[in-house]
Formats: sequence, C-alpha cells, structure tokens
Amino acid sequence: MKKLVVLSGAGVSAESGISTFRDSNGLWENHEIMDVASPEGWRKNRNLVLDFYNQRRKQARECQPNEAHLTLAKLENHFEVKIITQNVDDLHERAGSSHVLHLHGELSKAQSSLDARLIYPLDHWEIKPGDKCEKGSQLRPFIVWFGEAVPMMNPAIEIAKTADIFLVLGTSMQVYPAASLIDYVPQQAKKFLIDPQAPDIPQKNKVHFIREKATVGMKLLSEILLNT
Repeated sequence: MKKLVVLSGAGVSAESGISTFRDSNGLWENHEIMDVASPEGWRKNRNLVLDFYNQRRKQARECQPNEAHLTLAKLENHFEVKIITQNVDDLHERAGSSHVLHLHGELSKAQSSLDARLIYPLDHWEIKPGDKCEKGSQLRPFIVWFGEAVPMMNPAIEIAKTADIFLVLGTSMQVYPAASLIDYVPQQAKKFLIDPQAPDIPQKNKVHFIREKATVGMKLLSEILLNT
C-alpha cells in the first residue's frame, strides 16, 4: 500500500463546530490567546486556564466527526494512512482513523504541572483546582502552549519522510514548527493542499491545490486518489 501522510489543522474540526482562535482576530472564545495558551497565562491565572479548557473539552465531546474525518478513515482501506494533527480534539480517532499523532496535545488527557512525563487519560470533561498528579502537583491540560517545546515534532518528521502522498488539510501553514513538515516530504511524493484560501508555499514543493473546505475537498481528493 502507498503511504498517505496527512497534516490536519483547525479547518477540519471547524466544520464539526469547534471554533478556532484565528477566526477571531487573535481572540479565542473572547480570551486573549496568550492568557489561556501559554505558561505565563497558567502562572497568572490557573483557574481561568482550567475553566477555559474544561469548556473546550465539554464542547468537543458534544461535537461529531464530519465527512472529512470519515473520508480519511475510509481511505485506510486503500492506503497506509498516518495523520499528524495540530488539533487537540479526538474527532479523527472517533471517525475511525487508526494512526493519529497529536502535535499539540490532547484535550482528553491531563498532565502533571511538575513532571511532563506524567500524563493521564480523562474519562470526564473537567479538571478541577486541587486535582493533583501522583507527585502532588496540580493537573494541567495536556496541551502544548505557545513558548513550549513540541515533543512529538521529531516523530512527525520521521513520518513525513515516508510519504508517497502528502496531504495538508485545513491548516494555514502559518504555525511552526508544524508548517515545516512539508520540507521533509520526499521530492517525488505527490502533494495536495485542501483549504479555501491556499497559503503561500514555495514552488519547489509542487503542491496541487484544492480550494475547498475540508468536507468538499476530501470528497474530491478521494475520487482523485482512487481513480489514479
């Protein structure tokens, strides 16, 4: 089977009703992004950050995978599909995708604020003040915030290097280091980008643009891939 590697972003989840901060002039649900997505914000107001992600977690649990998620899952019948996602929801997994790497963390998990190696699955939507890890520190969202390292970047690079087909789906290609993954894709690999507004990508990458939202674009791409 050919290897289809997908870099997915907020545009995929948006069609399931999950809002993106970039649509709101740098605000995310009426919050300054750095107040809720940075180590400084966490130190400044832990209760605000916990509540913010509790609400995101609750919202994500109520949303359902859309046709873009489902089409990607179905392509596993024809390709070895590996998804590298910038999204923190679990909609790819719930749609049936088997191999999903989360670059920026996962809403469905909590992390020790003392030891980043301590990560816990959540079977509920709320992390409360006073919820602690085994070492006695407050649990925080398992999210990679601005200014923090991206631990899964190296594994993502290794996946990108294996691609026969590389798809960029629903992302502006403005968030680094994720946007640099296309530079590690083999030159001979076919490259596709699905987004209503195609971002500026160096011509050396020879990307085929599908200027549609994720659900429509995935249907078109699936037809292309299965008929070539």
